[in-house]
Amino acid sequence: MREVTPTEVAGRPIVDVREPHEWQQGHAEGAIHIPMTQIVERMHEVPDGAAVICRSGARSAQVVAYLEHQGLDAVNVAGGTLAWAAEGRPMTGTVS
Repeated sequence: MREVTPTEVAGRPIVDVREPHEWQQGHAEGAIHIPMTQIVERMHEVPDGAAVICRSGARSAQVVAYLEHQGLDAVNVAGGTLAWAAEGRPMTGTVS
């Protein structure tokens, strides 16, 4: 499984796999929201080459492993939205 830092995401579509209440608290600008629990049935919405993000990088790593097993190109965002916000990347809302 490949990982990228938040600054290395540039140009990739972002898929946020956190729960709805986490998404509402703040998310990467322009991200697509597909909660981890819905990935299997909504996999057709995941763009090839997506950078997958969660709060810390653990759930997104599991999703990336699944997507790769299904033949999709995806990378994990190391450190998740916590690292994203810490690096000053564009956000919608606030991260808690």
